[in-house]
Amino acid sequence: MNKLDSALLNILVKDGRASFADIARQLGISRAHARGRVQALVDSGVIELFSAVVNPEKLGKVISTFIDLRVAPAALETVSQELADCPEVVSLYVMSDLQSLHIHTLTDSYETFDAFVRQRIFNRPEILSVDCKTLMSRVKNRRGGARL
Repeated sequence: MNKLDSALLNILVKDGRASFADIARQLGISRAHARGRVQALVDSGVIELFSAVVNPEKLGKVISTFIDLRVAPAALETVSQELADCPEVVSLYVMSDLQSLHIHTLTDSYETFDAFVRQRIFNRPEILSVDCKTLMSRVKNRRGGARL
């Protein structure tokens, strides 16, 4: 990947709907060259997909919570898949210690979040500890990926 590809990616991260003409104009290249570079980045797997960034607040998802779970290693795969299948969970990561899950949830209310944790997290002996924090304000967020 070269400087042109990096600049092209920055354009697409900011606006995944940028036309090849817009990309070409911003980079000082032809539309055909812009189309070819985008296709090469797709073919090589650098660009995995084009997606919309949805504002969860506009859909009523105003409670953004981060949960760190410590799980018995033998149950890690099962627990992570069960939680990943929940609509409240927007991202879930297995951490390097192979017993921790980092989870981001979006819900419409504290009551909905409370119901989620009571049903899916509390009273499960394979979950050894829970650390939970609710987002107060967003200072910087990753662009170019699903927020919902």
